[in-house]
Amino acid sequence: MDRSSLHGPRAPQGPSGKISPARKAAFGVLERVGASDAHSDDLLHGPMLAQLSDQDKNLATALVMGVLRYQLVLESRLLPLLARPDMVLASPIATALRLGAFQLLYMDRIPAHAALSESVELVRAANQPQAAGMVNAVLRKVANGPKEGARKPLIEKVPAMAERLGHPEWMVERWVAAYGQPTAEKICEYDLQEPEAGGLFPDDLHGLRIDDGSRLVAELAVATAPAGVKRVWDACAAPGGKTFVLARKLEESEILATDISPKRLERMAQRLEREMPGRVRTLHSDASLLPVAEGQFGLVLCDAPCSGTGTMARNPEIKVRLHPNDLARQVKRQQMILKATLERLEPGGRLVYSTCSLEPEENEQVVAGVLREGGVRVVPVGPLLGGLPMEGTKVVRGDFLRTLPGVFPGDGFFAAVLEKA
Repeated sequence: MDRSSLHGPRAPQGPSGKISPARKAAFGVLERVGASDAHSDDLLHGPMLAQLSDQDKNLATALVMGVLRYQLVLESRLLPLLARPDMVLASPIATALRLGAFQLLYMDRIPAHAALSESVELVRAANQPQAAGMVNAVLRKVANGPKEGARKPLIEKVPAMAERLGHPEWMVERWVAAYGQPTAEKICEYDLQEPEAGGLFPDDLHGLRIDDGSRLVAELAVATAPAGVKRVWDACAAPGGKTFVLARKLEESEILATDISPKRLERMAQRLEREMPGRVRTLHSDASLLPVAEGQFGLVLCDAPCSGTGTMARNPEIKVRLHPNDLARQVKRQQMILKATLERLEPGGRLVYSTCSLEPEENEQVVAGVLREGGVRVVPVGPLLGGLPMEGTKVVRGDFLRTLPGVFPGDGFFAAVLEKA
């Protein structure tokens, strides 16, 4: 597996007994991620790293994302080295061990002594001095052990593949059932890498970088828009990448962008106004509770909140936060949002329902539920995608759009086009 993106910048070295700013910041972010529902991306672009040099920011980011992507792999290496593999470690101790082990195993340009000594200093600084000797001993065993993790056997069962590639077993089992084991393996491998920058759509969106999967959903919405559509609603718009595509390509349409998060919506609105002044109207609103006065729309893009299992290369904390019973809660919310947004479609209008989830319950099964109630039909996406730069990638699954990480060069997305009778 190519891990070139993990071979980050050489760590700046401070005096003995000191903790470098990059490791201190990375440790703080990892602790926050573990203790709350905060997202790593928000923290890495927030005040915890704001005062660091560019070099230290890059190193801290590489450390945080690497530890989160490889967390389950790291734990499988570390647990057998503890005096009691079933012992429960305080969070700062576990974080310091993962941070040190990641550097020793995956970052060739980090001196082993720096990774080891500063991990020891981190537990001391976190008021866990009694653990310093244990952290030192365990990480020395890691440093003296094999660099690579488990090798792929000729015949591999799902539990072994899940452990080797650092994903929950229940999650891998689902993907094997839905997509087959070779594809499930590609998804897991993709999740361990820095996500690709997006190359299918090289044109600039006012400097906004948008994943190819997300961009493809927005392009599908443009392609399915009824001729001369007057009003367009981006119902779950933040952070705004898809909104930019709609605004730029549907030049004659009035566009409303709403989101349930006031902070995310405000950031999006500021950027839209800066780059495309007066083009998009924004409104803080739950997609299922849009004010009646907003009327009806000829096109709705409903990129519903979901588990996010198609985006774990860039949101790796999902792997350790998500549990199987969380899906039912997501599905209930998605069904409510989809029904509410369909009600705002004018006759003959079209709605694109999308998620960044790989799970059938959040996608095909949600769509099947509204179809059973009648009044809408599915529009096959295949004919709508003609002319888009697919480069031979297979993104059509039945009547729906489906991108798979590791197969498609981007995040995993699902999209269905629904037309109101």
